Amino acid sequence: MVCNIIVIIPAYFLKMKKVLFLCTGNSARSIISECLLNQMGKNRYQAFSAGSKPVGKVNPYSIKILEKNNINYEKVSSKSWDDFSDTKFDTIVTVCNNAANETCPVYPGSPNKLHWDLEDPAAFNGNDEEKLNQFQRTFDQIHKYIKKEFINK
Repeated sequence: MVCNIIVIIPAYFLKMKKVLFLCTGNSARSIISECLLNQMGKNRYQAFSAGSKPVGKVNPYSIKILEKNNINYEKVSSKSWDDFSDTKFDTIVTVCNNAANETCPVYPGSPNKLHWDLEDPAAFNGNDEEKLNQFQRTFDQIHKYIKKEFINK
């Protein structure tokens, strides 16, 4: 007896969409965005982050807030957008604050481009608890943007 089995594979499993989150320093907003989308959009999106002038290390408050919210950050690092010069992205998201006169990086090519106007929590001055609260507010904003732009589409 021959039994034919038909397996239907959703299209998003065949090609995960690549998303690059860009900011200047690549230590907080873009790092949080990368980790959140990789966890929330697992099997649909592959997220990366980079900076036009990376500081070279992840802000410790970024790690604290990712831990607090049970988000995996195991392979994350601060890196330059030059590291991705040969990578084709489906979407580029800039996560910098126009109101603070930050210069948002412009990535070449023609992927879909989004801009999220987010204050830099790393620039916030305060005690440990106040800084952690500021990072949580940024995390919450990014979480909402990711749900709206990627997960609930």
